Amino acid sequence: MKRVLTEQELERRRARQQLEAMGINPYPYRWEVTAHAAEILQNFDDERHQPREDGPAPEPYEVSIAGRIMTRRIMGKAAFFDLQDETGRIQVYVRRQDLPEGFYDQVFKKLLDIGDIVGVEGFVFRTRMGEITVHARRLELLAKALRPLPVVKEQDGKVYNEVTDKEFRYRQRYADLIINPEVREVFRKRARMITTIRRFLDERGYLEVETPILQPMYGGASARPFITYHNALDMQLYLRIADELYLKRLIVGGYEGVYEIGKDFRNEGLSRFHNPEFTMLELYVAYKDYYWMMDFVEELLEHVATEVTGSPEVQWGEHTISFRRPWPRIPMFEAIKERTGYDLYGKSRDELAEIARKLGLEIDDTMGSGKIIDEIFGEFVEPHLIQPTFIIDYPIELSPLAKRHREKPGLVERFEVIVGGKELCNAFSELNDPDDQRARFEEQARLRAAGDEEAMQIDEDFLRALEYGMPPTAGLGIGIDRLAMILTNQPSIRDVILFPLLRPEQPAVPAGSDGAEKETSEA
Repeated sequence: MKRVLTEQELERRRARQQLEAMGINPYPYRWEVTAHAAEILQNFDDERHQPREDGPAPEPYEVSIAGRIMTRRIMGKAAFFDLQDETGRIQVYVRRQDLPEGFYDQVFKKLLDIGDIVGVEGFVFRTRMGEITVHARRLELLAKALRPLPVVKEQDGKVYNEVTDKEFRYRQRYADLIINPEVREVFRKRARMITTIRRFLDERGYLEVETPILQPMYGGASARPFITYHNALDMQLYLRIADELYLKRLIVGGYEGVYEIGKDFRNEGLSRFHNPEFTMLELYVAYKDYYWMMDFVEELLEHVATEVTGSPEVQWGEHTISFRRPWPRIPMFEAIKERTGYDLYGKSRDELAEIARKLGLEIDDTMGSGKIIDEIFGEFVEPHLIQPTFIIDYPIELSPLAKRHREKPGLVERFEVIVGGKELCNAFSELNDPDDQRARFEEQARLRAAGDEEAMQIDEDFLRALEYGMPPTAGLGIGIDRLAMILTNQPSIRDVILFPLLRPEQPAVPAGSDGAEKETSEA
């Protein structure tokens, strides 16, 4: 489609044409970078590098840097500009006499713009105002920016800024990252978090593996899948909703500890805690149970929080969340009773539905006992659990892949870690009885037939694997995105996913008070 260009965009394209007419390539191939802004600011030493009127000559601090022009201050025959690279900003000083004939007046002053990417060679000094600066002896354009960077606008004391508009930032993350260095830091912390988790697991001898994303049968969670199609095999496939069933196949195969950090996909709604494409850690350890896994999760998350933020206490919104061990361990039915006054343990499906209605919840015929209990928990208990809390011992109807509780009939050995009012982790003593697992799958199939679109399918191959024998196993899933939200103090999952899913962008309506036609370009 044709896009109407603004006057600034037209001017930048004219500048590009002039550069090319002068024999200057606006998109050259490389530039040798020997230093970055943060490194220069840290390493500059006044005693060694600063020129003086008297005394010994300084040791020259020669650098070659590259980055975007973010500000410009032109003062006749000289100018300053701020150059931004991956590590931060540094001031650059440019003089007409240091550059090739005509470059300062004809190129730098007239044809370069804020947002252009340039390379600078020179030496570092401190200005009279005390700012560490690179004195440019060579300046080259490395990429001409044809679209202006978003800028802050003020009117009547109010700030109108595209870069504070959430949808703009999520849709044009590249612009968000240029303008907001704190956003780049969020994703550095996210990467450090994942690296810390991986190192923690590797040091304990657990093997990182990869399992299929395209699956002939989905499972491992209660969710609706995305459906796709493979032409050559003439078969319907699903994007995985969980890694669980494949990882447990590997435990059957003889590995005693496996994990995967990867993408899962669930065809569900969007919220500040939900994105249809998200990142999960799943870990399975043979010969362990959910009691062992609770201790392990406490140790893991306390360690990760400390490594990433410097402390096991982190600020998330108005809350200070402490990952310091130990955390409370509360049975699910006790937590519900404390908040609602109703003891749900042992109640029939009809009794649970009646209690839910008394509590003001909408219940339909497709919802089994487990779904009703989960609705009550999610409405009345979960939002109030801000500090890390283990909710343990779930109803069997809600947990078709978990082992029956060794002491409490009708329950399974399962826990969730709730932090900030939302589930962060889910873990089981894994069900390894193939006959019991088949019966659970068949109950899920009954729920699907009754209209529950999130109920699981019967996975015959997984049942076959269990029949070969799976050792007692503890399994764990951690929502990487939700953990990143907490450790980086972000209110929405979209703030910790570089490119979150959004509705299709609406075509821009041409702006302009005079309605005049302007030059167009293919968008």
